[in-house]
Amino acid sequence: MHSDNLTRDDFLGGQLVLSQPKTGYRAGVDPVFLASAVPAQTGQSVLELGCGVGAASLCLGRRVPGLELHGIERQADHAEMARKNAEDNGISLTVHDGDLAQMPEALRAQSFDHVIMNPPYFDRTRGSMSPHDAREQAMGEETPLAAWMDQATRRLKPRGMLTMINAAERLPDILSALDDRLGSVVVQPFSARTGRAAKLLLLQARKGGRAAFRLSAPIVLHEGDTHTADREHYTPAIQAILRDGAALNWG
Repeated sequence: MHSDNLTRDDFLGGQLVLSQPKTGYRAGVDPVFLASAVPAQTGQSVLELGCGVGAASLCLGRRVPGLELHGIERQADHAEMARKNAEDNGISLTVHDGDLAQMPEALRAQSFDHVIMNPPYFDRTRGSMSPHDAREQAMGEETPLAAWMDQATRRLKPRGMLTMINAAERLPDILSALDDRLGSVVVQPFSARTGRAAKLLLLQARKGGRAAFRLSAPIVLHEGDTHTADREHYTPAIQAILRDGAALNWG
């Protein structure tokens, strides 16, 4: 993709600088939240399904050094940007070109301590398509959510952990897609402000886990009841995640 069609954007308070397209889907806070939620430890392996330009994987790699990071991305230009972003930021990330619905042989031969993913949020049987092709591929569900869950589960080692982020309205679909290979499910909702309905959620599940399902108290993103000025109102805990690369403290 030509440089005139790209922006260079700071993440984690400038700890990462990532190239991404000016139009279409653009990585924002969601991949940062996803990365903050992964309980990875140095020496472990991580696979991101649909890694885009690498935002979530590279945020995680900045917080936890010494990870073996892999990603799969079906849009070739985004995959190439992910490789370049990894190189520019000095983080090792192996990006595989391909569709998770037809997993490349190189990945089918491997299993991972963690699988992370940010599947498309919108079920297009219930809404309209985006006019931007790249944004539609990122945000509009084409590969069924059940296929994402199945491929993630297949790629996990025994006792491995799945971590995902999605819209809160998709929780029924996510839970329906889980089967008995995954357990110890924890759902962490996010609310924009105190008293507001949750619009976003994180979910973790362990391969072979047997603990009871847990629905955590919502994490509130912004201080105050309303937006009162043209500035950010993130809570200190959320600022620590977005600006400092802190780990998420699950509720």
